[in-house]
Amino acid sequence: MLNLKFIQENKETVIRKLAVKNFDAKELVEKIIYLDDARKNLQKESDDKLAEMNTISKQIGLFMKEGKKAEAETAKAQTTRLKEEIAALTTRHSDTLAELNELIVRLPNLPHDCVPPGKSAADNVIVKISDNIPVHEEGQLAHWDLAKKYQLIDFEVGVKITGAGFPVYKGLGARLQRALIYFFLEENTKAGYEEVMPPLVVNEDSGFGTGQLPDKEGQMYYVNEDRLYLIPTAEVPVTNLYRDVILDAEQLPIKNTAYTACFRREAGSYGKDVRGLNRLHQFDKVEIVQITRPEVSYEALDGMVKHVESLLIQLGLPYRIVRLCGGDMSFTSALTYDFEVYSKAQDRWLEVSSVSNFEEFQANRLKLRFKNKGDKKTTLAHTLNGSSLALPRIVAALLENNQSPEGIRVPEVLQPFMKTDLIK
Repeated sequence: MLNLKFIQENKETVIRKLAVKNFDAKELVEKIIYLDDARKNLQKESDDKLAEMNTISKQIGLFMKEGKKAEAETAKAQTTRLKEEIAALTTRHSDTLAELNELIVRLPNLPHDCVPPGKSAADNVIVKISDNIPVHEEGQLAHWDLAKKYQLIDFEVGVKITGAGFPVYKGLGARLQRALIYFFLEENTKAGYEEVMPPLVVNEDSGFGTGQLPDKEGQMYYVNEDRLYLIPTAEVPVTNLYRDVILDAEQLPIKNTAYTACFRREAGSYGKDVRGLNRLHQFDKVEIVQITRPEVSYEALDGMVKHVESLLIQLGLPYRIVRLCGGDMSFTSALTYDFEVYSKAQDRWLEVSSVSNFEEFQANRLKLRFKNKGDKKTTLAHTLNGSSLALPRIVAALLENNQSPEGIRVPEVLQPFMKTDLIK
């Protein structure tokens, strides 16, 4: 969440920057500033009355010692009145603070200065396109037809077992999933990321810490009896490893990678764009997360972008990198680069990764700080994460782009895991 002092001191900047995300913050920011001033006034009034009560309490002892019972009784009545007034002020202060905190968490993160204005994906800026974009050919099979032809994925039985969006991978389809997961984790650990295996369900505090709650609760699966959420991404449990932690500066940067299943309700999604693997309720993903010092977080972001790009290059997939416009960015992000792979049979671009810098937005919620050796002062860290990579659309693009009369060609880097160079 945004820093309250920053909001107070930079009201117009906050309103102007959030307008880039198409978020009208004027009324909300003014209410936050009003409530913060009211909270401060209530605290001062309470402190003043407490000081007055302490002074009167001392006088009571003197009155009793001097035998001035009437004055002592009057003073006691004053302290009783002041206690009641302080209790009322304390309640008002608590209510005001609760309302203030509720409003602050509704403000999105401020976009970086380089974020382009815009309302949708159509306004995103293409940063780079690979030089191996294939030409769309009529008659090419889409991945859902290829999956059926080669008995790789069974969408119908997944519907029977659970519902739409929960496919069953079989034979070489299951092995392809496993090969990609292994390949991504191996490449990530070679790049210095420590592998972790986190829980697949998280509590409300974890969802709040990374900004999914209260913004995205409608897209998350909720286990009502236990008040737990199925994770939408490994970003949530992995980043929360460091919630309420004060790190030593020497520990930074921290780099983690994790493979997990991910669960998203995807409410409101429909049409041809959700067919097959294009949009699922359960899918596999490998994630990378970094915790860094503020001054190097954008250097770290560039490094993460290059790393994800290297994975797509090794898989031989045609790709492009886009910088998201304000209207297409997440609630928590300050700057996001999306990776999209070209689907030859569908003749469309499929998003396979988002790499984002959240600056101190998540860290402020997480109370994730660091300090230099011998220094008592703590500083909020910066958090970053990226898909490295999400599997469904990678699989869709691999099947569609590598189809041939003989079968589906397996990328060279996956052949040691697949035990074959051709799916047939």
